Amino acid sequence: MMNKQILSDYVYGIIGSLAEYGVTDVVISPGSRSTPLAYGFASSKEFNVFRQVDERSAAFLALGMAKTKAKPVALLCTSGTAAANYFPAIVEAYYARVPLIILTADRPHELRDVGAPQAINQPDLYGHHVKWSVDLPIPDEYEATLPHIERHIARATTVSMASPKGPVHLNIPFREPLLIDFQDELPKPTFHQSFTAKLVPSNDALQFWKEAIQQARKGFVVMGELAEGTDLNEVWSFIRTLKWPVLVESLSQLRTQVPNDCKHYVIEHYDSILKNDVFKKNMHPDTVIRFGAQPVSKPLTLFLKVVKPRTFITVDEDSLFRDPLGVTTTHIQAEIGSWMSDFNVDEMNYDAEYQQIFTRANEIACQHVKAYIAKEHDEGALAGMLFEYLPNESDLVVSSSMPIRDVDTFFYQTARDIRIFANRGANGIDGVVSTAIGAQLGTMRDTYLLIGDLAFLHDANGLLASRYQDTQLTIIVMNNDGGGIFSYLAQSSVEAHYEQLFGTPTGLGFEELARMYDAQYEHVHTKEEFKSVLQQPKEKNLRIIEVQTNREENVVTHRKLWAGMNEELNQLWQV
Repeated sequence: MMNKQILSDYVYGIIGSLAEYGVTDVVISPGSRSTPLAYGFASSKEFNVFRQVDERSAAFLALGMAKTKAKPVALLCTSGTAAANYFPAIVEAYYARVPLIILTADRPHELRDVGAPQAINQPDLYGHHVKWSVDLPIPDEYEATLPHIERHIARATTVSMASPKGPVHLNIPFREPLLIDFQDELPKPTFHQSFTAKLVPSNDALQFWKEAIQQARKGFVVMGELAEGTDLNEVWSFIRTLKWPVLVESLSQLRTQVPNDCKHYVIEHYDSILKNDVFKKNMHPDTVIRFGAQPVSKPLTLFLKVVKPRTFITVDEDSLFRDPLGVTTTHIQAEIGSWMSDFNVDEMNYDAEYQQIFTRANEIACQHVKAYIAKEHDEGALAGMLFEYLPNESDLVVSSSMPIRDVDTFFYQTARDIRIFANRGANGIDGVVSTAIGAQLGTMRDTYLLIGDLAFLHDANGLLASRYQDTQLTIIVMNNDGGGIFSYLAQSSVEAHYEQLFGTPTGLGFEELARMYDAQYEHVHTKEEFKSVLQQPKEKNLRIIEVQTNREENVVTHRKLWAGMNEELNQLWQV
């Protein structure tokens, strides 16, 4: 039988090490085998404990929190399929480079592979989708065990935060009995700190960087989703020094809090502009620099694949740099920093007119977008009106599919402090509600979630978290009764089986779901009703606004926007 003191020392050794290395938040799902750690976390004042009974939703909640905090969040569950339910969020965290510390309680070795209940093959359960995985030893009195545990916890937190950030997995076997003696103070580990280096370019890379910028005649910068915690002041310094067009995805956080002296360089409507054939024909770049992930924009993707710039520099903190287009000519492994602005401006050979055309095209696109938001009544215009309404010092979480594309089109640059988050690592629609709740719990800021009806249904269980902790969230559900994104894809041209396989209408509304969770609920059918509801104060912690929209109307009006924009963009080259 397990000595209670041995088990207690083992558990508090893990918890004390996590606290020592900077982990302050843990999301726990109930279960028997994880009892020792659950009690340990709950009894320790050093941790904020969050609860969610659904492990799939719990993992996405931790992911959202880690995104906004830019630091590791711990996840704890029992053995068996509970651990398997973490997998979708772990995949997202791995590709989105979000730090998570996954703690899966397990059966002891003698109960593995013998048909014991709730025993699955948990070591290396997540395969290549975690940065590191370890199966910890069973608690015992061997003198090297606790120091071994301390160093493994130090390794786990360091690996999760080392560039590129990501999830790590600690599988922890326990024998019964599972109860511990509570301790008033956490033990101090003998191993105290891992000092890690900041990734900066080599001297050769810096020399290449300077020469590439100085030799470029026509070029632009692409800013995709940047690592959380990036110093944006360094980015703005680079932009104002370089004076090139900078194509900024909303997830880069560069469409908001835009400094006055950088406004002309920020090209937020690149997706709409690059739908124009005349613009693309006349604006071939010789040099492109990309930071962060490849943006969601398909027109940008197609443009870059066609023009294949002579110099395409990808700046990425991973040696396995992201290059889904296969156009990178040079990779610089580095984190964003002051080195980016280390070049001689006087030696640049840049074509200023190239930048001016980009700026003028962006102004034209922005005028059309603002007019569209004011005039039209479709889903895009409603989303645009929401973006205009968002208050200063608030956050917006966006689902994949149509919502993220509406952000790309209709969220224009602003001086307001608004941060935008989405799960674009694997681009799935699962776990979005939980991610939004986690994001809000991580910042405690006014948070809005823009989501479609299918994605909302996909993570309806995520709302359970609102029953266990104070959740201040406004959810806007664009209900077009199905998968709106497919209306823009080739599948929509084949009428046979389209609705059955892709449109997938459910005919469901969300009033009863809102009542079940005691959420404030409004159902609107018109733009005027939506505007009125947005102006009304929030009365409950959780608010659900269901907005009824039409898939077919959405496609028609979006195409009308691009057609009108194209006419004016074409005039840029008329003599």
